[in-house]
Amino acid sequence: MRHRNRRLATIAAAGIVLAAAVGLGLTAMRSAIVYFYSPSEVMAEHPAFDERVRVGGLVETGSVDEDSDGTIRFVVTDGAANVTVRYAGILPDLFREGQGVIVQGRFVEHGLLSAETVLAKHDETYMPPEVAEALREAGVWQGEGEGEAAAGEPGTD
Repeated sequence: MRHRNRRLATIAAAGIVLAAAVGLGLTAMRSAIVYFYSPSEVMAEHPAFDERVRVGGLVETGSVDEDSDGTIRFVVTDGAANVTVRYAGILPDLFREGQGVIVQGRFVEHGLLSAETVLAKHDETYMPPEVAEALREAGVWQGEGEGEAAAGEPGTD
């Protein structure tokens, strides 16, 4: 009987350790997930202020402005809705008005994203697939055809 109790205790301890490891893994994955939104989805879904998000679209022409403290403000649009972005950093060399961009950060108020990262498309034919899909859904996609070449398919560089 003693051997049986020891085996049960070992199995129970292993189960507890396994459950704790799975719980920690899921918690770590959950905190690392960054959801992608188009500006229209931001306005419809209102992500939480403490939630890290990515917003993708086009930089609205005429919207880029630099504050006196060096903070840059610009508007990301999908043609149907706009999100104002505040960014304190150096913009990528390829950042331009009217070009595709993905910004990552947290909302500080509804419609104002404080960006930690700004990613600009890397050449004239590439558009991140998430941004291209959001622009297609909003009816403002300007890529070639259905965007296979513009969506970054292999061999289109």
